[in-house]
Amino acid sequence: MTLSDQIRRIAGRSGRRPGTTAAAVQAGPAPRTPAALTATAEDRLEPDALTVAASPNLPSVAGTSEVPEINVHVEDLNSRYNEAVPDGLHVAAAWGWRVIVVAMLIALVAYVLAFLSEVTIPLLIAVLLTALLLPVTKRLHAWGVNRGLATAITVLGGLAVIAGVLYLIVSSIVSQASTLGANVTTGFNQLAGWLQNGPLHVSATYFNADEWVTRITDWVRTSQDTITTYAGEITSSVGHFLAGFALALFALSYFLHNGPEIFSFVMRFIPRKSRRRVDSAAQNGWHSLSSYVRATILVALADGVGVLIAALIIGVPAAPALATLVFIGAFVPIVGGFVSGFVAVVVALVALGWVKALIMLAAIIAVVEIEGHILQPFLMGRAVKLHPLAVLLAIAVGIILGGIVGALFAVPMLAFAKTFVQHLSDELPNPSSANVVR
Repeated sequence: MTLSDQIRRIAGRSGRRPGTTAAAVQAGPAPRTPAALTATAEDRLEPDALTVAASPNLPSVAGTSEVPEINVHVEDLNSRYNEAVPDGLHVAAAWGWRVIVVAMLIALVAYVLAFLSEVTIPLLIAVLLTALLLPVTKRLHAWGVNRGLATAITVLGGLAVIAGVLYLIVSSIVSQASTLGANVTTGFNQLAGWLQNGPLHVSATYFNADEWVTRITDWVRTSQDTITTYAGEITSSVGHFLAGFALALFALSYFLHNGPEIFSFVMRFIPRKSRRRVDSAAQNGWHSLSSYVRATILVALADGVGVLIAALIIGVPAAPALATLVFIGAFVPIVGGFVSGFVAVVVALVALGWVKALIMLAAIIAVVEIEGHILQPFLMGRAVKLHPLAVLLAIAVGIILGGIVGALFAVPMLAFAKTFVQHLSDELPNPSSANVVR
């Protein structure tokens, strides 16, 4: 029985309804019907956990009793315990379990991505290539080319560019193979002479060709199982690479041709109330990712051209191949260009000597400085506005989690996530309506 029902029953017994004034009571009680005079066991006020106390100060009017005053006191012991906990600890606990849940979710996603790396890596590569080539497909489609034909032209054109770059690398290496071999032999002999006659006094037996041939022959004879294992792993890796390349190629074709439809299907997994906000945030993140990829292409191209010019002036063998290597390494911001450029320094050291190697090192440092202080702030800053410290931390975490592949995808994922989360946080839902306010 509720509290309001008990009040009505007490008022009924006293002949006065709740809300009746004293004047109405003095005029006389209202006549009762037989049904009202009949009291059953249910009409009696049952004891309850609530404390009901009649106030002695209320006067009795015309033989009737006033409605007793009801004092209700409910005390929650948990509230007393919560008051004993400092506010700072409340906030820390609220933050703590949420951070733990988010960290567990990120770890789970990272584990799934690593476990399915043979699928996820080609898909991520296809996403980056889509961000780069989608403007070309849209431009061809705007010129009246059928969407399927525009996709085919874009994909085949990209393959033609990759094939041309590989041909340039191989042809430059083959054309200068004899010169490079002679320079490497001369450089090795000079290095061996310095190690033997210099301050280190390394024994000449370490540079005896016959001794090294004997050692290599003995190792090959005693390590047949190891060589077989390595050969099997290399064959398997080549097969995985070809399968991943085919998967990335097919995914790229479908992303360019049916990208909006695929994205609309993915959006169905988002709750309907949040779908518009997530869609808007994802669009902004995609624009940021596309801008990052285009800016990275320009920065890498500038690094490759700079290293190519320096290598041609100095006379480093296989300069186009080294410039291409720097171009590929520059896709890892800040550190990629320097690490890949160090190969050119080693080639210059072995082939041309330490003086020209130092000149090549100075050229690599100049290229990296131009990238870090001019190209990165001008191009990357306008594209995604990522702080250099955030980029370095993302690369470090990517290397720890996924090696070179992790370093390659760390910054693009950071660019997308930063814009996506920032847009979601800028749009706040209005609790009183379904609108979203800025």
